[in-house]
Amino acid sequence: MHELTYLRGTEAAFPAEEFAKRQAQARQRIQDAGHKALVVTGPENIYWLTGRQTAGYFAFQALILAVEGAPVLLVRQLELPGAIANTWLTDIVAYQDGEDPAQALASILARLGIARPAIEKAGWFVSPNLMAEIETAIGTGVLADGSTLVAPLRMLKSPAELDMIRLAAGYAQAGLTAGLATCRSGASENEVAAAMLAASVSAGSETFGMEPLVSSGPRSGLPHMTWRRRLMEGGDAVFLEMAGSHARYHSALMRTAFIGPVPAEVSAMMDCALKALDAALAEIRPGASCARPHEAAQTVIDAAGYTDAFRKRIGYSMGVAFAPDWGEGGILSLFTGTDVRLEPGMVFHLPATLRAFGRFTVGASETVIVTDHGCDILSTLPRGITVC
Repeated sequence: MHELTYLRGTEAAFPAEEFAKRQAQARQRIQDAGHKALVVTGPENIYWLTGRQTAGYFAFQALILAVEGAPVLLVRQLELPGAIANTWLTDIVAYQDGEDPAQALASILARLGIARPAIEKAGWFVSPNLMAEIETAIGTGVLADGSTLVAPLRMLKSPAELDMIRLAAGYAQAGLTAGLATCRSGASENEVAAAMLAASVSAGSETFGMEPLVSSGPRSGLPHMTWRRRLMEGGDAVFLEMAGSHARYHSALMRTAFIGPVPAEVSAMMDCALKALDAALAEIRPGASCARPHEAAQTVIDAAGYTDAFRKRIGYSMGVAFAPDWGEGGILSLFTGTDVRLEPGMVFHLPATLRAFGRFTVGASETVIVTDHGCDILSTLPRGITVC
């Protein structure tokens, strides 16, 4: 690989020192858990530790992070030049198409003298079959699951990470602004989605962890629907949600539009959703539990009689994301029973949505940064229904 060393770090998202600090934090967690090394398999964690990113993460990749010694990255041969360019690593091993990546991983571990590493098992990109092959190739029995070692370190964002999330918030707002401006009778969901994508990418957004959500009329009353050529008409609610991305750091935003006069039922539900969002935002401050914002929102919703229209958490962590998700909801939620305390530097997306299932959805969302005294809301887009 040495003939490509001129590429090293040329695509890196952060200086080498930032990644060295993160790796040191992770090593301490690995050591405290009683392991000598961790095999990192999640693309978000690999990226957070090294800067490694690609659209080709569907192919097996792994980072071997030992308590002592330099980290080693294993990637598919095709991915080697990109891995050199977007990391500062000095030890990157490639396996050829047709080679067994489990055996390649076992060979690296043997070279490093690591017999029984912990390994991340909970990610989307290592199947149970592949995990069994890895354990067979290593030959020391069932490996300890280290899925919870690195991810919690991502809860608190550094100033550099927060800068990227703020940029991503601007891209998301540009996309939502364009989408709302495109909503009208006779426009298609595809036109709205195209406007959102064009505006956010033109503003600076990179690839998203999940596509924008665009649905209208009865389709808007179904969760997580994407555009499907439907033409909007009078009496339609329109649900729009998307994230912007800067160097894989995401910020999301959601708003509601309505084609024509807004019925009283829709207006009442929207008023409740906005009050619930305000109540949740008011509870975000250092020292409060992650359950408090949800409980505050739920109290408003229950009092208005819309309990069955909600049935979800009020928010989830945001930061590094790769498809198929734009959030870090697997790390931290704003939800009942979550007793983790809020700290400055945490980032959350709070989608306050109420649904008449199969009829319409209303609501708004904000991405916020927890500060020393409360939270910093990252959008300036009005939250009320946009009447088209």
